[in-house]
Amino acid sequence: MLKLGIIGTNWITQQFIDAANESGEWQLTTVYSRRLDRADEFAEHNGATETFDDLEQFFSQGSFDAVYIASPNSLHFSQAKMAIEHGKHVIVEKPAVANQAEFEQLDELLAAHPAVLCFEAARQVHEVNFKRIQAKLQQMDRIQGATLTYMKYSSRYDAVLAGQEPNIFSLKFAGGALQDLGVYVAYDAVAWFGMPDDVAYYPSLAPTKVDNKGIAILQYPSFNVTLNMGKSSNSYLPSEIYGLKDTIVMDNAAELAKVTYYDVDGHAQNIGVAPDKNPMLAEARDFAAVINDPAGHAADYQAWRQLSRNVNKLLFNLRQSAHLYFSDDERDTPAE
Repeated sequence: MLKLGIIGTNWITQQFIDAANESGEWQLTTVYSRRLDRADEFAEHNGATETFDDLEQFFSQGSFDAVYIASPNSLHFSQAKMAIEHGKHVIVEKPAVANQAEFEQLDELLAAHPAVLCFEAARQVHEVNFKRIQAKLQQMDRIQGATLTYMKYSSRYDAVLAGQEPNIFSLKFAGGALQDLGVYVAYDAVAWFGMPDDVAYYPSLAPTKVDNKGIAILQYPSFNVTLNMGKSSNSYLPSEIYGLKDTIVMDNAAELAKVTYYDVDGHAQNIGVAPDKNPMLAEARDFAAVINDPAGHAADYQAWRQLSRNVNKLLFNLRQSAHLYFSDDERDTPAE
């Protein structure tokens, strides 16, 4: 049983803990929060025995094998860095880091600590329906593009409209639609079609100067992919991948609850399965499998790591194209 520490006591942390428990591979032992009373409350609810409100003590004294990081985006890099330096495996919520420079620094640190593994929690990559789409694409004669949409109204946007600046809508905390829901459709595009030749992002800006919604165009040698993302409105549009006469239709490009293939004659075939009730279950199992047997799953780990690297590069280049900068960015230097 792997021992788990967590940073963050929000709903997504609870969802991951529930998935970890359901997988039968993890035991939550250690909780960090800036408020010790909140850490104590969360620990008691989930059966953890250690709580900390000091990060250095959390990493140096906590009895856990891996840490799940679900803090504001801008803190992911520094907290992942501390974890690696203390010999703890890292599971960091998407986006793993804010830019390419941070990703490269983590790569260097991981090279110096070869026993430590670092995962980006991009949950849909590990789900059955994501892989079934990937397999169906290999059978299609020709791909002519895709339109991938993920828009969900954020309750935090009410605060923005009231004149506040919550973390997820703050440049200081590396927020915005692209860095949140956009990560899902970016993962779809890179995993299914590879890295594009050129990109452009056309955002709408919130009063806090982050992108509250936007459209990205990814140019490939023979087709384009359009990404629609947003946190200030809801979209109920399906997502589609276009073949020559056949099409893959998804109810949602991130949740992938229903996947339908329309053949050249327009006949519909359900190629998906009913998703897990907890969408983080597949990744919780996969991460545990790699940590328990790193040699046996080395190819999977390296593939996920390269995919994470490419998605980070894509997000950075999209922001650069729209002149959206965070405090730690190197400006006007799209990643090669």
